[in-house]
Amino acid sequence: MLEVSHLVKSYGPRRAVDGVSFTVERGQTLGLIGPNGAGKSTTVSIICGLIAAQEGSVTFDGAPMSEGASAAKRKIGLVPQDLALYEDLSAIENLKLFAALYGLSGKRSAERAAQVLELVNLSERARERPTAYSGGMKRRLNIAAALMHEPELLILDEPTVGVDPQSRNAIFDSLEKLRAQGCSLIYTSHYMEEVERLADRIVVIDHGKVLADDTPEGLYRKLPAQAALRIELLDVPAEPLLAGLRAQQGVTSVTHHGPSVEVRLAHASDALPLAGWLAHQGVQAQHFQTARTSLEEVFLNLTGRSLRD
Repeated sequence: MLEVSHLVKSYGPRRAVDGVSFTVERGQTLGLIGPNGAGKSTTVSIICGLIAAQEGSVTFDGAPMSEGASAAKRKIGLVPQDLALYEDLSAIENLKLFAALYGLSGKRSAERAAQVLELVNLSERARERPTAYSGGMKRRLNIAAALMHEPELLILDEPTVGVDPQSRNAIFDSLEKLRAQGCSLIYTSHYMEEVERLADRIVVIDHGKVLADDTPEGLYRKLPAQAALRIELLDVPAEPLLAGLRAQQGVTSVTHHGPSVEVRLAHASDALPLAGWLAHQGVQAQHFQTARTSLEEVFLNLTGRSLRD
């Protein structure tokens, strides 16, 4: 459906986008993740035709997304990071205005407004102005506005910024309904857990470059440790026990803080033999817990752990 090929965009000496390429299949949800300033929003703006790339191309169903390519642009809906609403108009008036920009009016506009308001759980607040809305409600209305013209691809640029957990969950519910209806999505975020819930494929971008493009399971395989065994001992472990743990099959690392020991494992199946080895050593433990390595570890492993403002 969408092909992004070798995009380059510079602002003075800084390359905001540096050779970015990926594709989106019909019905697929792609997560575009990276730290703040990684180049996600610039990439999205190029895809939507809001700014021009200096190199590379974007095609939608084979048609170029160039300046004035209105037919291709009509197939895309954009939910920008900054709210795009008119505060002095009611929610339904906002939606009818956005519909008019795409040539929808009258009965069809009213029907579509009712559909998208129901999708984002705002039907009962349709006559109110956004000034009476919470931050999460405004975000949901922003999504509804982008859906008025029934786009085939919806692009969401960090749509949960500044919203509470309940509103974030409501947004996810709406997006999952859209997926079930066959709408393709691009979801940008720097929160790995959000993308993990929604995405069929994940593109990790940093410093304007694509660092990884894979399924969530494929990204898990990029880590040396796939699972962990967390053990609460009665006493602080002696060095011979830690050395013995490190020598066991499948163990990639061992760390401890007082009596709490975390053993990283290449595979989840390595946990049971390791527990048996510990029992054979006469180790007394208060608590065992297995855990899967999170995709956040993949993200940090690819982009670095140091804070960048």
